[in-house]
Amino acid sequence: MTATADIKNIYFLGIGGIGMSALARYFKMAGKNISGYDKTPSPLTDELQSEGMEIHFEDNPSLIPDPVRNNKQDTLVIYTPAVPSSSREFSYFSQQGYTLKKRSEILGDISRQHYTIAVAGTHGKTTISSMIAHILRHAGIECTAFLGGISKNYNTNLLLSSEAPEKVKLVVEADEYDRSFHTLFPDVAVISAMDPDHLDIYGTADEMQEAYRHFAKQIKYGGRLFAKEGLGFKEKCTTYSLDREAKYHARNIRIENNRYVFDLASSVENLQGMVLGMPGLHNVENAVVAVAVAQYLRIVSSKIREALESYAGIRRRFDLRVNTPGAVYIDDYAHHPEELRACIKSLRDLYPGKKITGIFQPHLYSRTRDFADGFAEVLSLLDKLILLDIYPAREEPIPGVSSKIILDRVSIKEKLLCTKAEALEEVKKNHAGVIVTLGAGDIDQMIEPITNILSGKK
Repeated sequence: MTATADIKNIYFLGIGGIGMSALARYFKMAGKNISGYDKTPSPLTDELQSEGMEIHFEDNPSLIPDPVRNNKQDTLVIYTPAVPSSSREFSYFSQQGYTLKKRSEILGDISRQHYTIAVAGTHGKTTISSMIAHILRHAGIECTAFLGGISKNYNTNLLLSSEAPEKVKLVVEADEYDRSFHTLFPDVAVISAMDPDHLDIYGTADEMQEAYRHFAKQIKYGGRLFAKEGLGFKEKCTTYSLDREAKYHARNIRIENNRYVFDLASSVENLQGMVLGMPGLHNVENAVVAVAVAQYLRIVSSKIREALESYAGIRRRFDLRVNTPGAVYIDDYAHHPEELRACIKSLRDLYPGKKITGIFQPHLYSRTRDFADGFAEVLSLLDKLILLDIYPAREEPIPGVSSKIILDRVSIKEKLLCTKAEALEEVKKNHAGVIVTLGAGDIDQMIEPITNILSGKK
């Protein structure tokens, strides 16, 4: 029995976040009364409201619904670390003696009931976890999955099984931010990358890598770790790679009909002519480890092959929005230099000879400060850069840190710093070649306007 079994009301501080909304849906399906606050409305909060959740967008304790205000003992408040401690509602719940728990604590509580597959890494978590969940579903294996994005196959970030927990495999993203993944004790774990990030939390790259090693030690006895070749894991570890020698790796990678096709070298069974249903060379590597996990779980090859070809991807992960003879538009969540590099390289592979214009919104002042040189180097691989102001998320401004410190370091001639409205005007004036939007902030507000411009809609 979980700690939430007897709770009637669950209130979410930051309910519109992708991880929080999945939890909200999970508990709504379990019969709980769900409500919450978020800073801004979004298509996702619209969906939650249409599903019967009461949500408001002003940080104001007086707007908290009566069932929550009047039933402290029957209420659990779940919050995300992105909500600042200065939040009026957070202060209200703390001072009034409510039970408050982080999202990661609740996810850890849920995972203890299940055979758990946890996917960690600076990059690739959402794609790998959704691939694994899709393969499980396609193979007829009962699966519940908390995804860090909206699956295009299922149009949701939560896959739910009605079977008893002990009969269901759970797929979760193991988030390194704020050491959240230390609440998980998985049966199977994936670590895809340990590139430096979240140095506002860890201080140094070494400290962040130590947190990953701690996570790996939490794999249950008899469990298995799948880690990218070169990360240094040895014990209970199966390695994988895109093209380097590893227990699992891709060979003979090619593009056929705008899809990646590859052969899989496996320690279990080699597979020829695997077709990946979504674009992106980096996603071939993600597919390699998803197949490795599937083979470890003894899923038959025919089901793995069919699932991989039918996998449609995640919204905002190399998401092809417009594909006409006159215009190509792709949207991607990339917000770290290595993610940007992978995206731009894939664009060069798929659209050789075409001009690539990138619209990039830096995410967090601290990340911009820590990786300004890396961002500038990778963004210089574009033909044209349209740079937006920093999306602050949970952070206050840092003196001297702005998007300009990236712009000044970018080596290409066609570059400009502008607002989102001005960026849309740039797209209207000249959209030859390939347009790609990049970033983890509110750049997603530009997706529909750009789609409409390039597809000729008003």
